[in-house]
Amino acid sequence: MIRMLHRWPGLLALALVMVLAISGAALSVFPVAERFSTPQAEAGLTVADLAERIRTAYPGVEQIRRAPSGRITAFWFDDGTPGAAVIDPATGKGIASADPNPVERWLTSLHRSLFLGDAGRIVMAAGAAAMLVLSVSGAMLVARRMGGWRRWFAPLRGPASSRIHTGISRVAVAGLILSSATALWMAASTFDLLPDGAAPPAFPTEVSGSTGVSLAAMEPLSVIPVTALRELSFPYPGDATDAFTLKTDRGTGYLDQGTGELLAWAELTMWERISETIYMLHTGQGAASLGLVLGVMALGVPAMGVSGLVLWLAGRRSRPRLRGNHPAKGAGTILLVGSEGGSTWGFAATLQHALTAAGQHVHVAPMSGFEPARYPQAERFVILAATWGEGQAPATAKGFIERLAALESVPEAPLAVLGFGDRSFPAFCAFADEVVRLAAAKGWAQLIPFDAVDRQSPQDFARWGRALGAALGIEVTLEHVPTPPVTERLVLVSRRDYGIDVQAPTAILRFSLPETTLLQRLTGRGVGRFQAGDLLGVLPEGADLPRFYSLASGWRDGFVEIVVRKHPGGLCSGQLLALEPGQAIRAFVQYNPAFHAEGGKSPLILIGAGTGIGPLAGFIRGNRGKRPVHLVFGMRHPDSDFLYREDLAAWQADGRLARLTTAISRGAKPRYVQDVLRAESAELIRLIRDGARIMVCGGRDMASGVAEALTDILAPAGLTPLTLKTEGRYAEDIY
Repeated sequence: MIRMLHRWPGLLALALVMVLAISGAALSVFPVAERFSTPQAEAGLTVADLAERIRTAYPGVEQIRRAPSGRITAFWFDDGTPGAAVIDPATGKGIASADPNPVERWLTSLHRSLFLGDAGRIVMAAGAAAMLVLSVSGAMLVARRMGGWRRWFAPLRGPASSRIHTGISRVAVAGLILSSATALWMAASTFDLLPDGAAPPAFPTEVSGSTGVSLAAMEPLSVIPVTALRELSFPYPGDATDAFTLKTDRGTGYLDQGTGELLAWAELTMWERISETIYMLHTGQGAASLGLVLGVMALGVPAMGVSGLVLWLAGRRSRPRLRGNHPAKGAGTILLVGSEGGSTWGFAATLQHALTAAGQHVHVAPMSGFEPARYPQAERFVILAATWGEGQAPATAKGFIERLAALESVPEAPLAVLGFGDRSFPAFCAFADEVVRLAAAKGWAQLIPFDAVDRQSPQDFARWGRALGAALGIEVTLEHVPTPPVTERLVLVSRRDYGIDVQAPTAILRFSLPETTLLQRLTGRGVGRFQAGDLLGVLPEGADLPRFYSLASGWRDGFVEIVVRKHPGGLCSGQLLALEPGQAIRAFVQYNPAFHAEGGKSPLILIGAGTGIGPLAGFIRGNRGKRPVHLVFGMRHPDSDFLYREDLAAWQADGRLARLTTAISRGAKPRYVQDVLRAESAELIRLIRDGARIMVCGGRDMASGVAEALTDILAPAGLTPLTLKTEGRYAEDIY
């Protein structure tokens, strides 16, 4: 719901919101320019002194106005000819024309009404309302994406368009909420939708009837500073029944022109003060610096608008076009999809096509939009859910768990859940499993038992389809053809070979970094911005599905580097290790934010074995700030598979690596990384108490041994690996 509130106002009112923002940003410059280009009244100057100076220069003065910027303007008649000028308060003489700036006047008309009068004001008010909805919903989406309000400024990951959109919004959203809310208030005031403020005091029924009192003798004028003045109007010449009208930042009153006595006075009401404060906040008049800050924030709207449009288009491209998607209200089968990279949508399209061909009315939608009331004719719910990271909800399933947990009663229509994942990862289908467990706890009946698809297997999917068809009493044949990922051509520039002596051929492969277009960087296609710990998806010849390797470099390094070990019968590893410099592969980058070395000065403990050194070496290479990094590296024998040996020595010499400890499993005294950890438990506990973060990369058995050793080591300190993981201080990349 929040995502819809954010998406559609943005798409429908994109041009209007951008006009509002750009014109508002331009207008924010004028109060600042006026403030610094206008002579200011000296400290202690009273209204009486200023008025006397101006009347000396212009005997026919009728009115003196002071703007919030401090600019003073006088209006007069000289032999029946009107005159006006900006006044230097030090002399009382004019220094510039009082005519409005034509550019500012044009921009103001554009900003307020698009030059269309009341109709334009209504349109611009609608634009302000759209901006307010966008700002509030956007703030909620940012908080959700970052993992809570406390992580508002956590590092951003993803394609350039996503980082631009979220990064700018994190800084600008407060100003945009303030600007749009105050704009709506002012629009409501323009159309008399708000209560009127207090009227000025009634003109006095009795005056002295005399004239000629000196301005200095008028006590209010002689004590009120010019900085409090808003307007002083002089009596009509020769009319003894008229009076001075004085307006200040406290209220409005009338002064007798014969005695100087204050005849009537009305203080500003609370409502007037609120209205004036809102006017100041929106226009910057009286708070030029704040107005300029808000204007700068408003300049982020065009960038957010364009990047948001790119994100929306990229999201649409990642989903297949679902022909014959039945309306939600009349569908019997509700197919909900939780996908991160878009591949699960392909399976959803295959299932929708098969069920529709069998005579079912199927409605397909993202899990994030789940609301049972939208599906009054639902006979069954089917969920296809991938898993992101270490068990988190994928992009199109954000908020599903919270909505399901909040339901007082679950739908009567039964539920079938199919998970998608990779069994080589410990969090295989963890999100889908969480959905099943919560649904069972809420009493949601199962249509068929929970099942899973491993590595996008068409065979697994077809088998599950037959089970679904049997439950529905129809034949469901699922012949899914995976959509190949969009790849880039990477050329091998160098390789370093290891492990031949121990029958474990391993190589560090370095590829040139291909040039990417601006559009590719915005949409996240191709090999764009990445960092060590992200994944390189390699599409081997003769295969439909990619194989993933942890990156040992970041885009700032200027190359793409991975570590590959030959697996018996391995299609991809065999092709990679057969490459010679100058030959190329097809690959793409998949972001892996769960395994990034986040910034900071706290110690970093890296634990890896074999090819697990890849991303860890990338973290050390990128440690230009020289935070304390401790590496525990396991290998078979230093003469055969001491990966990155020369690099580690150089990084230790220049301070990027604080300490290196090796574990040799085939030496004279074999030991493994968990043995090293136990031997150095005291130092390990000290580092963790200093805020250290642990990162483990390697095989499943190694990671299991490390977790077991750390459980024993941390127990006296009252900590566990799970505790550290909850705090974001323990990360694993296991294969």
